[in-house]
Parts: sequence; C-alpha cells; structure tokens
Amino acid sequence: MKQFVREKIPFFCFEGISNGSRVQHAVFSRQGGTSQAPYDTLNLSLSVPDDKENVFANRTLAYATHGRSNETLVHAHLVHGAEVAVVSRWNYGQYVGPVDGLVTNEPGCGLTMNYADCAPIMLYDPVNQAIGLGHAGWQGVVKDLPGAMVRAMQREYGTVPAKLLAGVGPCIGPCCYEVGESVISAVIGSFEEPESLLLSPRGLDQSSDRRYFDLLEASRRRLAAGGVWHIETSDLCTSCRTDLFFSHRAELGRTGRFGALITL
Repeated sequence: MKQFVREKIPFFCFEGISNGSRVQHAVFSRQGGTSQAPYDTLNLSLSVPDDKENVFANRTLAYATHGRSNETLVHAHLVHGAEVAVVSRWNYGQYVGPVDGLVTNEPGCGLTMNYADCAPIMLYDPVNQAIGLGHAGWQGVVKDLPGAMVRAMQREYGTVPAKLLAGVGPCIGPCCYEVGESVISAVIGSFEEPESLLLSPRGLDQSSDRRYFDLLEASRRRLAAGGVWHIETSDLCTSCRTDLFFSHRAELGRTGRFGALITL
C-alpha cells in the first residue's frame, strides 16, 4: 500500500487496484480530524460515544478527499457476519444491513465502512466494472465473508475470480492478536492447516497453549480459496500502530473507528 495526503488528510491505497483502473479508493488513518481523545482525531463512526458533530465534521473532511459526502456513500450496519448486499445510488446515505459486505457495478456508487482491528477487504473487477467492500474480523473469516463477497460478484456481475484485484487492508496482526479457546476452536473447525494461522508467542515453547491469530493471512486464504489470484496485503498492524489507526484491542475498547471507501 502507498500513503498519500490530500487536503491534510492521510490515506492509503492499494497499488494493484489503483494502477490504470477506474476505481477511487482509500483506507483512512486516524489522523487529520477534529475528535478529542480517546477518539482522536479522525473518528468516522457513530457507534462510539464521540460527539456527533465531530463525527460528521470528520466525514466531511475524509470523504471530500475523493469528492464524496456522507449522503453520496452507501454505509453498512456491521455485525461480524458473512452477508453481502447488492447496492446502488438508491442506497446513498443509508445503513444497509445487517451485512459485512457491499457490492455494486453502478458507476459513481461509493461504498464505505469503518474499522478498528478488523480487516478492510476491497475487490475490483476490471472486466465487468464492479467493486466490493468488506469488513472481516475473526468471525467474518470463519464464516467466510471474503469468499461470500467473491461469490456475490460472480452471481450478480459474472465476475471471474481470477480476474479480480483484491486488497486486504490494515488490521490487527498476529504479533498482537492473542485469542482464546472459542476462537481457536472456530478456526480449527473452519480452515485447512489451522495451526499455521494460530501462532505460538515469540520466544515461548511451541507447546504453549497461548495462540495468536493471523487475521490478515486468514483473509488472504479465504480470497485465494474463492479463486482470487491477485491479492495485495498491508503490512501495518493496527494494534502496533495506534499512531496511525484505531485499535479496539490495544486501546481496550475506548477508541474510534477509521474508515475506508471505494467507488467506480
């Protein structure tokens, strides 16, 4: 991913999706907004107890970097599931859902979601001109939200998965994401070779019961299993980089949400 700054707002873009495409997209950082601690500063979510005036001011600042506004984007009511909605400009300004994936082939239709450790998933079909945006935490990858997005685009737009350009954005890394028995059991029950996604702590014996989940790699594997060949991933851990991103884990739940958007 490459970082850019526009109108004093930093954001990141996937190089593969950007090159020669008709897509505008961004994964925003937490920097450049108006919110006060612990939501400092570019919190884009109304689901945390930030001042609503600050949230809407932040949305104006962030979305304007790509010529959008809160009323010209489709939002999602996120629930850590695998449901995907097909949307259009008739859904502008709405919270569609409950879903964790949005897809569209309508030129000009913009999609947006918010995150704080979960993985942003972006898809672009350059053949049929369609896009998707997803939100994948551990429950989302266990339920195969990334694969559900690919299948929705196949069904709706005739997408060939091997032609898709995909990106998995900044999320909590295996360096920081210690998980308990419920997550361990769910991963073992839903992935091939789950041991390679449930890592032992560095410096500890491999026989240790403690495990750290690799959400980024799990997301990539789900996309690959869905037939996607071109997958770009971020090397930024949201928990390590709370200077750049909000992290629910690192900040003990008292934090904001950074946003992502994509539009044809």
